[in-house]
Amino acid sequence: MATKEELIKLSRAVQKNAYIPYSHFPVGCAMEMKDGTIIEGVNVENVSFGVTNCAERSAIFTAATKGYRPKSIAAIAVSGDTEDFLPPCSICRQVMVEFCDPDTPVYLTRNNGDILTTSVKELVPFAFEKLDM
Repeated sequence: MATKEELIKLSRAVQKNAYIPYSHFPVGCAMEMKDGTIIEGVNVENVSFGVTNCAERSAIFTAATKGYRPKSIAAIAVSGDTEDFLPPCSICRQVMVEFCDPDTPVYLTRNNGDILTTSVKELVPFAFEKLDM
């Protein structure tokens, strides 16, 4: 298993690949899957801002493309160039609910190197989890 420091380092390194011609705000994500595989993602912008994709969803969707299914993520690290911790947006949080266990650790960092450890459950305490029909 990767340490939280190792995952943060990977998320910081991948930030350089972000496609950010409008905001100039790179975000990186590194996830460790339960089988030990590391999958990374970055934010990808579009002139139509609603089509922009966050780093966390880019990583999760890449995992799905590789055949991973819900509850296969062991840990997620997110980084940006911020003075405060950079939490996932609400859309990313909902996708995390689908693909992570409630206790999956989420590591957030800020420029000074501090790391905040939280969980999917703490980020989404009242998650929408089922579609009852």
